[in-house]
Amino acid sequence: MDIHGFCDERFAQVREAFERNFTDYGDVGATFAATVEGEFVVDLWAGHADKARTRPWQEDTIVNVYSTTKTMSFLCAFVLADRGQLDFNAKVTDYWPEYGRNGKQKTEVRHFMSHSAGVPGFDPALAGAEGLYDWDGCVANLERQAPWWEPGTQSGYHAVTQGYLIGELVRRISGRSIGQFFREEVAEPLGADFHIGMDDAVFSRVAEMIPDDAPPAGGFADMDPDSIPARVFASAGAGTDAVNTDAWRRAEIPAAGGHGNARAVVRAQTPLANNGKAFGVEILSPAGCRFMREEQTNGPDAVLMLPIRFGLGYAFPSEVMPMSPNDDAMFWGGAGGSTIVVDEPARVCLSYVMNQMKAAIVGDRRGGGLGKTFYACMT
Repeated sequence: MDIHGFCDERFAQVREAFERNFTDYGDVGATFAATVEGEFVVDLWAGHADKARTRPWQEDTIVNVYSTTKTMSFLCAFVLADRGQLDFNAKVTDYWPEYGRNGKQKTEVRHFMSHSAGVPGFDPALAGAEGLYDWDGCVANLERQAPWWEPGTQSGYHAVTQGYLIGELVRRISGRSIGQFFREEVAEPLGADFHIGMDDAVFSRVAEMIPDDAPPAGGFADMDPDSIPARVFASAGAGTDAVNTDAWRRAEIPAAGGHGNARAVVRAQTPLANNGKAFGVEILSPAGCRFMREEQTNGPDAVLMLPIRFGLGYAFPSEVMPMSPNDDAMFWGGAGGSTIVVDEPARVCLSYVMNQMKAAIVGDRRGGGLGKTFYACMT
């Protein structure tokens, strides 16, 4: 197996674990990257960009990362909050008056960030992925809804809706779409090759997402269609048949449609682990970086059916999802396996991104194993 890129000698076991993901765990194309104290110590890529294995995965290959995209929308919100333009404790209606309908008038901005706003799916459900390409239509759907529970009382993973909720706040405050705001305020200054909505010129570098042939895992296999999880995942089509289309790549879907590789994810997120500054660019103040660690909810998630402790956007590690040995680290992941860890106490940021999906909603053992190996090398 040809592994490309570099790996500091201290993390040689990470390279070995990365290779095992191909030989033992079925990876087709993948990347892993990590920084310590704001400097890259690992940047690896290998495999192929397509299921047929005719296109080698290149240094600049990018791919859809599903919900790892959410962490880029969190960054946009943190930038606005750090500038005093967004208050996480304010009512959403202070910025978006039309949202306060049908029992949502007391919803606070922090409820959007912590999956506790009570609008985890579209209601009525969208007619396929094409509905996600209509920003105004998605926003109107969310405005008309009544909350599925009292906002702020519990988390329930807002799998796709969270991006439109945060994105509309960004648009109302900045006058720019979240894709444009992210590109101009985060990606371009940091040199992060990550896209929320992309130009056609980038398409040639995009890898094919490959679905998992295995059945859905755990309790998702036989859900009651009227249950909250079933309603959420049925409300917006986001399968690989849609993700591998030009229309999906062009659209701004800030909870599930971002494209990048592990290096790009780490370049964008590394400032959060280093008091807001990385690669010679200051994105946030030290205080702005600490937004993510303000605990919002702690308990069973109504959609993921797991106990999760959410901060503002990111989740804290737990026994169920031990993404870092540090309790104050933050993480999230995407359907199929991609992951991102932001560990401010350790000054670590790491990410795994791939194109072969596995039957997992938030990361899987490939990214988790790489993270475990990485931290073991640090001790």
